[in-house]
Amino acid sequence: MKSYAPTDIRNIALTGHSHSGKTSLITALLKTARMPTDNGNAVTAYDEEELARGITMSNAVAFAEWAGIRINLIDTPGFHMFVHEARAAMLPAEAAVLLINAQSGIESVTTTVWNYAADLNIPRILVINHSDNPRAKSNADRVALAEALQERFGRHVIPVQLPIIDNQGFHGVIDLVTMEAFLYSPTSEGSGTRGPIPADLEAEARTAHEALVELVAEGKDELLEEFFALGTIPEEHLIQAIHDAIRDDRIFPILYTSALGNIATDHLLDFLKLYVPSPSERPPIPAHTLHPAKSNGNGASAHTADEATDTVLCPLSDFEPATLYVYKTLIDPFAGRISFFKVISGCIRNEASLENYTRSETERLTHIGIMQGRKLVEVPELHAGDLGVVAKLRVTQTGDTLGVKGHGLRIDPLPAPEPAMTYAIEPKSRADEDKLAPALHKLMEEDLQLRFYRDPQTNDFLLAGAGQLHIEAVVSKLRRRYHTEVTLKSPKVPYRETIRTTATGHGRHKKQSGGHGQYGDCKIRIEPLPRGTGFQFANEIFGGAIPRQFVPAIEKGILETAVRGHLAGYPFVDFRATVFDGSYHDVDSSEMAFKIAGRLAFRACMENAKPSLLEPIMRVEIDIPDDSAGAVVGDLNSRRGRVQGMDTRGRRAIVSAQVPLAEMLTYSTTLTALTHGQGSHRMEMDHYDFVPTALADKITSTSKRPTEDPED
Repeated sequence: MKSYAPTDIRNIALTGHSHSGKTSLITALLKTARMPTDNGNAVTAYDEEELARGITMSNAVAFAEWAGIRINLIDTPGFHMFVHEARAAMLPAEAAVLLINAQSGIESVTTTVWNYAADLNIPRILVINHSDNPRAKSNADRVALAEALQERFGRHVIPVQLPIIDNQGFHGVIDLVTMEAFLYSPTSEGSGTRGPIPADLEAEARTAHEALVELVAEGKDELLEEFFALGTIPEEHLIQAIHDAIRDDRIFPILYTSALGNIATDHLLDFLKLYVPSPSERPPIPAHTLHPAKSNGNGASAHTADEATDTVLCPLSDFEPATLYVYKTLIDPFAGRISFFKVISGCIRNEASLENYTRSETERLTHIGIMQGRKLVEVPELHAGDLGVVAKLRVTQTGDTLGVKGHGLRIDPLPAPEPAMTYAIEPKSRADEDKLAPALHKLMEEDLQLRFYRDPQTNDFLLAGAGQLHIEAVVSKLRRRYHTEVTLKSPKVPYRETIRTTATGHGRHKKQSGGHGQYGDCKIRIEPLPRGTGFQFANEIFGGAIPRQFVPAIEKGILETAVRGHLAGYPFVDFRATVFDGSYHDVDSSEMAFKIAGRLAFRACMENAKPSLLEPIMRVEIDIPDDSAGAVVGDLNSRRGRVQGMDTRGRRAIVSAQVPLAEMLTYSTTLTALTHGQGSHRMEMDHYDFVPTALADKITSTSKRPTEDPED
């Protein structure tokens, strides 16, 4: 397999709402590029769980070689519960292609992935797919969709093509740069034939061409001068000007395709080659220089966030020291751990030994390659900007940075998305229990939103994820891949506890049982902090009332008690604990005694601190037919929801609301009934808020109260 220089590489994340045709379009692009495919099957749809459910749930990578360049294509999920994968796919990409279903128009995830790309400052290309759908053939509908895109995302969204739709259906596009038509037939297999613009579209094409030229020329004095002098911009100058405008986010082009009919896919490939920036054109990537790692006392060492102090810019260049960033991990039953990476700088060759800067371990890269769906294609080397894979790295995880020893750079990973729903799971047998933890930890390497832990109060195994479908898919993977059977129990809402007012408490632990006794005595003050602050600890001891070496033990005792809760066994959050007085004994005082004293002092504070329950409030976006809006809004109000606004998009309504998670556990079923199966929703964690008193009393009365530690 040929290696490509950074200027001959394009990295594209294909994003969009579910069923907009991302997987089908990648398959069509590969067919047009005459790349080998699996008997016509979708190359990026290979996971058994995804095939069974008919949706994409994780990123997949394929590539096309076209006109002397390699185009790496990342297929991303469009279902709201897995859309965090789309954000992860944008980190190694130089552009995002946003697919829009010509029939459905702008949908909830369309806006979500647009915002993700804007946050990461990468170019966006809008592709109207399914343009041959019988319900999307009206010219008025096509114009209305383009206007809706401009209204939603700004006037810099502009067509660079017009679709040719007549009594034959959608069978071509007009290139508004070269002012040529490309025509397709059912047997053309993605390859168009150049021809004149149809007479009935000439005037519209000319107007659209002039609008494109004017927008591209805005803000560029040399282009404006040329435009006013000639009335247009010559084609060779216009191509470069559009390229620069897309790279700089000054325009967001609209194109048209049909993935199923394989129409205009060759023109899309040409567009990606000409107009999408190569890795070498993108701004340098911010990274942190690392100080030498400190040993943990066992001969091992690891870098921490505190050691990454100086921020530097890492250019994507072959002439810099080799650095790569791991953006995805896949656990294959046969190949083991497969790490997907982007070469940030330098050239990576087979058998290279690189240091994992994140974990201070050396890794050997054997059999590097590129992915074509589930098939690994080996390559001798990969240049800066290229996407590659390597199997069987020992310790490397998603988000790690690797490079030549001594270079010491770390690229910040994207923050892991927070889960929205927690279920209790119970292994069906002792053998299943033994296999459960190893299997789930492998799945957690692939899916950063997944959490698995044990409830310290009930000893239940808890599995947290994006929602019910996400958790059910994980359970199915446990059964299919790892032959581990579990039973799902009712979802658990991750309540938290906090305090409403400042209080002080005195804790004294004194015990004499012959020989050295135990003595620890401390006074603490706890005070509430703003939501999301977490826990803070302060030391206001003066005059040596408590020796300095015992203060951390007090903090540890407070934390151990806080995590067990006071009202209903949920962790305490958003408070500051300050130790301000106490006493000690020269012989009997110890860290254990002061840890117990810290626990007792914290419990004493609870008598006056007004402990209260917090519940997670979700930010919810609901996409529904406009005639269902009244019923949906009324239902949200009955769920203690606060409607933030409602937006109308054609015949659809988008309702934004904040709703307690406890009221959303079975919402999918209700929404299906209210909208006759035509509604969808997505939700993500927004903030915590106080639980109403009556409901808090009910939760407290039915929850298992924390028990006292036997050491106390």
